[in-house]
Amino acid sequence: LEFRRVLFRSRRSMRLHGHSTTIRLERAYWTVLGILATEEDITVAALVTRIHDHCQIANDKNLASCLRVVCLKYINICS
Repeated sequence: LEFRRVLFRSRRSMRLHGHSTTIRLERAYWTVLGILATEEDITVAALVTRIHDHCQIANDKNLASCLRVVCLKYINICS
C-alpha cells in the first residue's frame, strides 16, 4: 500500500518566471525536490525554476523528465 502512495502522481501549480504552470510528478519526486529545496534554503518553486532554466540551456523541453533526472542523480549521489 505504501508503495502505491509513493508512485501516485500529484499535480502542483507554481509560477516559473511569472508564468503559471502545473507539473505532474510522482510523490516520491516531490519529496526529493522538497529535500533539495530545504538544503538550498529556497522554495520548491524556486528550485524548479532553477532546474527549468538549466533544462532550457541543455535544450531539454520536458520539465517533468528533467526534474525526475535531477532527483535520481541526487539520490545516486547520496547513496
